[in-house]
Amino acid sequence: MPEIVRTFDDLLTAIKRNYVEPDLDLVQRAYDLAVSAHRGEKRLTGDDFIVHPIAVAYKLADMGLNLNVVAAGLLHDVVEDSAVTIEDVQRDFGEDIAGLVASVTKLKKVVYQGVDRYVENMRKMFLAMASDVRVIFIKFADRLHNLQTLYAMPHHKQERMAREVLEIYAPIANRLGMGEMKGELEDLAFQYLQPKEYDWTQRIMSTKVQERGTYTSHLIDQTETILREAGIRDPQIHGRVKRLYSLYKKLKRYGNDSAKIYDLIAIRVVVDDVEDCYAALGAIHQRWVPLPNRIKDYIAQPKPNGYQSLHTTVFCEGGDVAEFQIRTREMHELAEYGVVAHWRYKEMGMAPPKNLRWMEELVQIQKELASKQDFLDQLEVLKIDAFKDRIFVFTPKGDVIDLPEGGTPVDFAYAIHSELGNKCTAARVNERLVNLDTQLTSGDIVEIITDKNRKGPNADWLKFVKTHHARSKIRDMSKRGMRRWFSQVLPRVRKKT
Repeated sequence: MPEIVRTFDDLLTAIKRNYVEPDLDLVQRAYDLAVSAHRGEKRLTGDDFIVHPIAVAYKLADMGLNLNVVAAGLLHDVVEDSAVTIEDVQRDFGEDIAGLVASVTKLKKVVYQGVDRYVENMRKMFLAMASDVRVIFIKFADRLHNLQTLYAMPHHKQERMAREVLEIYAPIANRLGMGEMKGELEDLAFQYLQPKEYDWTQRIMSTKVQERGTYTSHLIDQTETILREAGIRDPQIHGRVKRLYSLYKKLKRYGNDSAKIYDLIAIRVVVDDVEDCYAALGAIHQRWVPLPNRIKDYIAQPKPNGYQSLHTTVFCEGGDVAEFQIRTREMHELAEYGVVAHWRYKEMGMAPPKNLRWMEELVQIQKELASKQDFLDQLEVLKIDAFKDRIFVFTPKGDVIDLPEGGTPVDFAYAIHSELGNKCTAARVNERLVNLDTQLTSGDIVEIITDKNRKGPNADWLKFVKTHHARSKIRDMSKRGMRRWFSQVLPRVRKKT
């Protein structure tokens, strides 16, 4: 895949397009220092090294992040690769930019040099996320451009970087609600990790897009007419083609039958407000018959990463099936950029991001794991707990509990309170008694049945619980129980003997 080489003029154009009265002098000074620091350096692609920080800054500017972040993107490699120090950056650009550059530099120092350093890199990344999520935005932009130029790297490095992106970076982007970034990272990594499957999926996508392109355009025109007749003002309607890696995963779930995938090309409807969202849904259902059990209201019940939208799948003319996604303009921006959009609102005096608590929990987890080996042993659990798709589960009173996919009633109980988990003996899901290892699904209403005389959890629960929190509480109580047994039973045994 050829590298898209951005120039400094491209960066300035993006800034002028996305910002009101931008501080171009700040950007120019950052660029001048980056050029000076990287003079004479080349990338493995053969390009001057400066194309990389420009590409990183361009992506950050395209996302509309504060110009301090864009400037830090230009400077993110200068301390590592030249005689420039953090003190120099702080003197010339201030504490905020210097802090961002210092954090990114710490992350970059430990990349790809054995298992110990890989683990340490993960730990530092989690700490950086919790202290200032903007560091991760820079890291995403940096990693994205590295993937775009991965063709120049040795095969073993291609595979290692692609796997790290697919298993760590893309899921973090997903948890931050950054759908566009997640999709870009996944597709680029997919190409290197599974090249044959990538080509196969791409051929299916190309064929389907070619087959349905004209029909989709016709459907968009029809939808626009329907919505205008329903009195919905200025709807924006366009087709959305499914990302390749997302399509591949769905194909595997459906036995490689693309006919069962209804959202390969979806119609996206963007309107002014929530009232118009529901009015648009009603108008579409009045015109076309919806498929049973395919209506999802993520506005009333947002996904744990903040995603909001109405989804419906309908029968159109000739028996064709189409998926519609209906959202407001604000919801659309949040779906594409996630916490980045929240961050922009925060800078404008609006509410701060609401979905960052999991990052603080993640940092707490890695602090609890005293050694690098502990952390390495638990990395798979962390991936499941923190990065996997999430589900919504409800208490009988209607409170929402956020669990990883595959979570069980025991995970649910511990998510509410440790004592509820410790005393848990049975569970009702949707008013039906179930086993404690039953995997819950979004929308389940869960009631935990307890026994106040129960001494503690069953150690066998460790075989099926999914969350680190439940696992650690069960282990703690099991160890406490063993200590109690030794302190109470052994003295009596010794006395008898």
